[in-house]
Amino acid sequence: MDKSGMPWHLRYLGQPEIGDKNRYALVRNCVDIATSDNLTDFLVEMGFRMDHEFVAKGHVFRKGIMKIMVYKIFRILMPGNTESIEPLSLSYLVELNVVAPAGQDVVSDDMRNFAEQLKPLVHLEKIDPKRLM
Repeated sequence: MDKSGMPWHLRYLGQPEIGDKNRYALVRNCVDIATSDNLTDFLVEMGFRMDHEFVAKGHVFRKGIMKIMVYKIFRILMPGNTESIEPLSLSYLVELNVVAPAGQDVVSDDMRNFAEQLKPLVHLEKIDPKRLM
């Protein structure tokens, strides 16, 4: 959002797979779609309603197939106005994700090994989506 004309994208995240509890990472289906800038109008026409919006400002790093995002989340004070924001906290969120074919459980070990290098600054934690509802 810092630069006008940048591409928009829509990401659908499926339900977490029920699998091995010893797995270090949450596994779910993911669909990324490139869109035009009238995405919000299209979604409203389809019957969706806005639940919440936020601004994430930070950096994206890559290491092999891993994508590491370090960012702060900001609350939007006036809906639709991304200039009027305030931080939700003083902390940064570190997100590590990998897009890989189904059945590649060894990727979660790679993620754990990378996260171990960030200790004690960052603690790898699987988030249970059911707790957030």
